[in-house]
Amino acid sequence: MFAHLAIPLLLAVFAAAGAAVWVAGIYLSNTTSALATRFGLGQALGGLLLLAVVTNLPELAITVSAARSQHLELATGNILGGIAMQTLVLVVLDIVGLGGKAALTYRAGSLVLVLEGILVLAVLTAALLGSQLPASLLIARVPPAGLLILLLWVTGVWLIGKAQQGLPWQVVDSPAPRHQQPSHQHVPQASTQQPHASTTRTGLIFLASALVTLVAGVVLERSGDALATHWGMSGLLFGATVLAAATSLPEISTGLASMKAGDYQLAISDIFGGNAFLPVLFLVASVLSGQAVLPHAGKTDLYLTGVGMLLTCVYLYGLLFRPRWQIARMGVDSLLVLCLYALSLLGLLAISR
Repeated sequence: MFAHLAIPLLLAVFAAAGAAVWVAGIYLSNTTSALATRFGLGQALGGLLLLAVVTNLPELAITVSAARSQHLELATGNILGGIAMQTLVLVVLDIVGLGGKAALTYRAGSLVLVLEGILVLAVLTAALLGSQLPASLLIARVPPAGLLILLLWVTGVWLIGKAQQGLPWQVVDSPAPRHQQPSHQHVPQASTQQPHASTTRTGLIFLASALVTLVAGVVLERSGDALATHWGMSGLLFGATVLAAATSLPEISTGLASMKAGDYQLAISDIFGGNAFLPVLFLVASVLSGQAVLPHAGKTDLYLTGVGMLLTCVYLYGLLFRPRWQIARMGVDSLLVLCLYALSLLGLLAISR
């Protein structure tokens, strides 16, 4: 629907959609903090269940549309293609959100986030395995890989919920400049700014922000694709850089808002939670299309999946070792992630030739 628009109008639509996503992300972060506290979810689990799912609504809409129209390669690329870029959002949050204070993984200091990162690796491993199975392998019209991914995600969420109640050990010397209680019990600043807001009103604001994120996110992706066509850019390179960065605006916006309120766990949980949730959409796409979607994954999709897993591993080590020192205003783990992603783009260009 955007292909016939002139470039100036496309740029205006692209910018307006990005601004809408950004503002909606701020409200999503604030209301998620409040809802997670009121329902006793904790910031990490709240980010995994609420914020991560909502910020990926545009991907859900595009996947559903692609599956219904039998564009299975588009559905696969939409799910797997942005995971590495979404992980790179943590670098932005580390640099912009904390500046020269301390590394993001040092501030977060939570084993619950490590469990979320492991869940990301688990579902992506299942996706890689499913991509190698024959497309004809179905159980009651449902691919076994899709069921496995869903089972892993549900189990991971359940285990993370149990971890919120306590683990066999706890982080020591965890900096808490703005909150003295453990991070899964504290009341975020965002929720204390509106002490009289009812749960119903908070929920309505959350739903309205989610709707804006859904509509504006889809417009952002569609107008971005049209711009790439007008400029004659490689769809692969544009999708892995400019478009992936634009569609990561919800995560950047919510992450910065969370960090402003001191909710470092929520900021990281949004990214890990979103990356863990996206592969669940393979089951949705397979049911709608009537065939297995994962076997349609291309070399670039699998390559970017591996990159996302590698970047996740770096941050898992950062969360475990919690390096405090910084290089160029970012944690050493974020610097390594940035370098690995830059190198991965060279490999992506080599694959696309």
